[in-house]
Amino acid sequence: MPTDYKVGDLVRFRKKHPCGEDIWEITRVGMDFKAKCTGCGRMIMLPRKKFEKAVKERKNC
Repeated sequence: MPTDYKVGDLVRFRKKHPCGEDIWEITRVGMDFKAKCTGCGRMIMLPRKKFEKAVKERKNC
């Protein structure tokens, strides 16, 4: 069952970013997701299917 993600939600990915952080803030939701690393500020875009597979847990704020 798909989870409803919102802009501003914090998610933890299964793999860590090279900067050492694994918490990301969602900045865009749609067919593609855009997320910002909370450690270094790097922005990434992932297709929905790959994003949902990469998420380990969701932290609501």
